Amino acid sequence: MEKVVKPYMNPYLAGFLLGLVLLSSFLITGRGLGASGAAKSVVIETVGRISPEYAQENSFYAAFFADGDGRPMKNWLVYLVMGVLGGAFFSGFMSGRAGFAIDKGPRIKNATRLIYATLGGFLFGVGAQFGRGCTSGAALSGMAILSSAGFLTMMAIFGTGYIVAWFFRKLWINA
Repeated sequence: MEKVVKPYMNPYLAGFLLGLVLLSSFLITGRGLGASGAAKSVVIETVGRISPEYAQENSFYAAFFADGDGRPMKNWLVYLVMGVLGGAFFSGFMSGRAGFAIDKGPRIKNATRLIYATLGGFLFGVGAQFGRGCTSGAALSGMAILSSAGFLTMMAIFGTGYIVAWFFRKLWINA
């Protein structure tokens, strides 16, 4: 039985729609898009729930609980990421792509692929903390306001991606 490949959205239309979402974000919140703040809020909330004494004594964590409300999970970025995840599931369901599959090349095992993906995600998260924001915040939103740092960030992201891809290409291609 041959698998029927369903087409993805036109990338130009998807880019245009992403631009509208970014514009809406600037108009409604006064800020651009970014997802690393949501991950930080989850970590801070977790530390605050598990060890509230430690969170109050540590100056980094205490700053997030100092406003009296004390709930980092109420950060709008958390809701943004929940919307992104919900939209991704909705899109996958509507296009018939919903399900679990490990996307990998022919020369890599599932466990190895998951280890590399987890390691890459961890390194990307650490990099987002050092860079004071994720790629969507630094590059996409930065470029939208014509920030030179946004353009440099985007060039660094894609340049590094092309260089690193050369070393791992044997895992993805048959040759």
